[in-house]
Amino acid sequence: MPSFDIVSKVDMQEVDNAVNQAIKEIDQRYDFKGTHNEVKLEKDSLTILAADDYKLQAIKDILIGKLVHRNVSPKCFDYAKEEPASAGAVRQKAAIMQGISKEKGKEVVKVIKESKLKVQAQIMEDQVRVSGKKIDDLQEVMQLLKGKDLDIELQFENMRS
Repeated sequence: MPSFDIVSKVDMQEVDNAVNQAIKEIDQRYDFKGTHNEVKLEKDSLTILAADDYKLQAIKDILIGKLVHRNVSPKCFDYAKEEPASAGAVRQKAAIMQGISKEKGKEVVKVIKESKLKVQAQIMEDQVRVSGKKIDDLQEVMQLLKGKDLDIELQFENMRS
C-alpha cells in the first residue's frame, strides 16, 4: 500500500550558517555601530540580545532574510516574550521546533480527514504517516497540506509505492 511521512525537520547546519551571516551583517551595519547586539545559537534555541526594541526587530528581520535565502522556514522558530536585559537592552529567546507536536499532528490528521480523500493518516511520535490505495490520492494530500497554513513547516518524505 503506498504511503509517505509528513515531518517537520530543520537543517541545523543551514540555521548555523544563516546565524553567522546575520552576525556578520549586524557587525557591518552603520545603524548598529556603538551598540551591543548579539545572536547566540544553542543546541535547540536561539537568543537575540539587542540594544532596544527597534534593533531587536531589525535583527530578527535580517535573520529571517538569511534563513529564507537558505531555504529554512522562519516558522520553525517559536519566539518567547521579550524580556528586559541589563543597560536598557532587550533579550528574546526562540525555540527551534523539530518534529510535529501531538496537537499539530491531530490538526494535520483532521485536515486530511475533512478532505474526504480515501487515505488513512496516523500519528507516529513526531511525524504523521499517510497511506492510501492510490498514489494520486497521496499527492492530493500533499497539495492540500501545502495550501494550508498550519504554522509549522512540513516536509514530505519516504514516499513508497
